[in-house]
Amino acid sequence: MTSLATTRDVPVLVVSSAASAERRINPSWTISQLKGKLESVTGIPPSAQVLSLRLPDRQQATSISAEDEDSTKLELWFLPPYAEIHVETTDPASSTVLPPSSAVPKYEMPVETYSSLPDTVLAYKRSHQIGRFDPHAPESKERKVAEMWREIDAAAIAVGKRCVLSPSTTRRGTVAYVGLVPGIPGIGPWVGIRLDEPAGKNDGSVAGQRYFECDLQYGVFVRPNRVEVGDWKELGLEEDDNDLDEI
Repeated sequence: MTSLATTRDVPVLVVSSAASAERRINPSWTISQLKGKLESVTGIPPSAQVLSLRLPDRQQATSISAEDEDSTKLELWFLPPYAEIHVETTDPASSTVLPPSSAVPKYEMPVETYSSLPDTVLAYKRSHQIGRFDPHAPESKERKVAEMWREIDAAAIAVGKRCVLSPSTTRRGTVAYVGLVPGIPGIGPWVGIRLDEPAGKNDGSVAGQRYFECDLQYGVFVRPNRVEVGDWKELGLEEDDNDLDEI
């Protein structure tokens, strides 16, 4: 029999409402093959499984699905070690296949023992200096934030100035806010723009906190590198050197 494993296996974390376990999968598997193997872990039949991939450095999940799951291979997705594969169900009744996790006796490994094991998520993060094990993480973030503020000063971005949002030359507006926006993921300052036209995403507020006044869809927050200040007139109001013969 031909083995399914044609490339190196990748350790991942399988997460569902009834289980959480570390497993090894192979990028050469098809989605259908993966679902078949996940049934024994989650208790969810392959036909009812909804898969999504979550990477350590990204908050948004990526769906693992295709029209032809029997031939679509996992190698189409970026699968770093210890990424999380979340398994949800389209059939609530399938969640009763396994008993509630609270009813299952659990072995709790001492922290000292887990920390000493060589082949764990903790060991991987420690050896690759990821997250809290990165000695330069705080300094790197501080440098990035400082660079953003220098970029704001160099570009003369300030409240009240006219601007255009690159790469477009038609999304024009006025700088209405420069500073931190805790409601948006990410570090460093943001630039709030009051647009001339309803081509934005908000009304100058984020997560219930107002930063400037404007109508709905006339406000947007962007990073400094997308803002170019200057004598940007509203579209349709540019000076025309030609005399108008008709209107």
